[in-house]
Amino acid sequence: MMKERNSKQKLVALAIGAAVLLNIPILETVNKPQLVLGFPLLYFYVFIIWFILIILLYRIAKNKMG
Repeated sequence: MMKERNSKQKLVALAIGAAVLLNIPILETVNKPQLVLGFPLLYFYVFIIWFILIILLYRIAKNKMG
């Protein structure tokens, strides 16, 4: 029971963090005409945040199941 509650809290925290990091004011700060590894900074930022979110969701789900 405690493990499930902990997982739910982590998922809520992750959702709030994702909402903050992918919100317009934050996205506007990285929306600059600059390239990172050949990609515009905004696209690179969104991809990295998305990738990190997937990894964290996987780890939370894995811990919940096993």
